[in-house]
Amino acid sequence: MVDWAEHARRQDARYRDGEARLPDVEDQDARQRQLTRMGNAAAGVGLARLMGGDPEEAREWFARAVDRYRESYPLAPPGSWGRPIAILKARILSGDWDGAETDAHWTLEQGAPDAESPIGRYAGALAMLVLGRDEEARVLADGLRTREDFPAPVADSLAFIAAEDPVAYVEAIEAVLESFETREEYLEDLPAADTVVVLQALAARRDMAAQLSSPLLP
Repeated sequence: MVDWAEHARRQDARYRDGEARLPDVEDQDARQRQLTRMGNAAAGVGLARLMGGDPEEAREWFARAVDRYRESYPLAPPGSWGRPIAILKARILSGDWDGAETDAHWTLEQGAPDAESPIGRYAGALAMLVLGRDEEARVLADGLRTREDFPAPVADSLAFIAAEDPVAYVEAIEAVLESFETREEYLEDLPAADTVVVLQALAARRDMAAQLSSPLLP
């Protein structure tokens, strides 16, 4: 059994420590890095609370994570697409679809669909799916499916959600879940398949979520 309360306490402590040692605005690089660490810690608390069955507190921490990521983004180097992705995932994990739509528009304004990197286009595909712009999302997802530097099951899941193909989606999302279940390390040491939860939420809005069961899911 995973002690999710202990995971949440550990991530909370990391957030408070980062808050206490946040560099001044004059040192922009150090400040954006610390803000990102704080965002990761806040998202970690949110995920731990979600997995532990406390969605209300999870929502508060995910919102805090969004604030720190958004605060760090203007100070970050160009192409820091991990932050828009983390923002969208936090909104979706908390069930804040109004916030997700606002941040999806913002992500597109940053030029995510035209990014050279697959991670940028992934951000674009997520944003398009949040906004229901499925044809555009499918184009981006199909492009990701041809790349060797992006996980194929995730790209497939995005594409099949956009195409509203529930049969193909089930196989793809099961492969994503398997990739989490067979890994030895997790981000922030939290054994949770957060990407699966996000994709399932997007699929559910199209009435095509798969029936999945795993200790890595809420």
